[in-house]
Amino acid sequence: MKKHFSLFLMLAAIVAMPAGAATNWGATAGSTADLTGAPAVRANPANVNYEKYETRSTTRTYSNAGGQNVGTVQYTAQPTTRAQMYRTYGTNSAATTTRTATTNRTQTVRSAVKRKYYLAHPFFQPTEGKFGAITDLSYNTAKYDLKLTHWSDTDAEWKMKQFSIKEDLSYGITDRLAVLLMGRYDFSKYRFDWKTAPDDTMEKNDLNIYGAGLQWRFVDNEKWIATLSGYYERQKEIANDFVLDFKAGYKVSKSTIYGLVRGWLIMFDDEIYGNGIIGKNDGGADAGIFIVYDDDAKTSFFVEGGLGVFSVLDEDWTLNLEAMFGHYDWHNQASIKGAIGWQPNDWFALELYAKTTFYDSAEGKTLDVLGMNTAGQWVGAGLSKLDNYNETSFGGRIMFYF
Repeated sequence: MKKHFSLFLMLAAIVAMPAGAATNWGATAGSTADLTGAPAVRANPANVNYEKYETRSTTRTYSNAGGQNVGTVQYTAQPTTRAQMYRTYGTNSAATTTRTATTNRTQTVRSAVKRKYYLAHPFFQPTEGKFGAITDLSYNTAKYDLKLTHWSDTDAEWKMKQFSIKEDLSYGITDRLAVLLMGRYDFSKYRFDWKTAPDDTMEKNDLNIYGAGLQWRFVDNEKWIATLSGYYERQKEIANDFVLDFKAGYKVSKSTIYGLVRGWLIMFDDEIYGNGIIGKNDGGADAGIFIVYDDDAKTSFFVEGGLGVFSVLDEDWTLNLEAMFGHYDWHNQASIKGAIGWQPNDWFALELYAKTTFYDSAEGKTLDVLGMNTAGQWVGAGLSKLDNYNETSFGGRIMFYF
């Protein structure tokens, strides 16, 4: 049964799957938006640059070797249409010749609109030959209360605390197609906090998720933008995932209102998953407890969808709000996410975000419990009722475009 339990220890990649939707793409229910997309914000009139042109007149008097005034040439430049140069000639009684040349010269006035690529935009995607890099640092928590049967201590709280470092890389094959690479390293701590007994804890630090994919921006005009992404990812010791992601947005002034749908085909290494802790009892023998989410899940399908809005507050500041609802096999969940970004130039940006659940069907759900016997085998140990389910994430992203 040790093989089974290796599957259980990765709760963050399964149970907390919806909790990562705000960050990037992958098993955390994240979005390829972090890696790809396109500049969807239309021109900001404040960014129009106008050059200043002036009318300049110059007069110069020429003299001969004897010091006599032999002529005056006058040049006049005005911001009007180009004209021919006209010359007039004449003689005076002093045999002095005066020449006047007048030139009307046009200097072109060009109004240039600066279009900024916002790296935090849900539809950002590197253009041909360009790279995008996103480093995501996040602190994730998940918890719920348990009431168990067949146990002397029937009440407990399960907690997960996790610090994650995630790297997303993208490269523009063309202006419309980009390739994606990702990896995530997690520092996780799991705890059963018993009301009348010592806590059971376990830590696990590892490169838990990695993968690759493609994103195609097949619509991008003044009003609409849409992308379709497909990618593969590996959840270490748990499953192979095949993910399809569709997003479409409508551009309004300095905002993009968008919707998204995402689905996972998950092929588990084994047929049972959940969360639990394994360790040693007081006598030194193996011991453990495991909460079963699904015991017949060789293959599973997750799906989520939602609405969001991305707005440019001014040239350097952006705001992104997103609400999601998803079905994740054993439970449904609704969450909301907010992010504020700062981008002082075209190649660097910072973003801070927060995300939390406000509904989860796990509330009140009754699940099977397994315990490890003295022979090191997992056996049925009653039922557990869940309450006060919550997942929350706080994080920041450092983005580069080169």
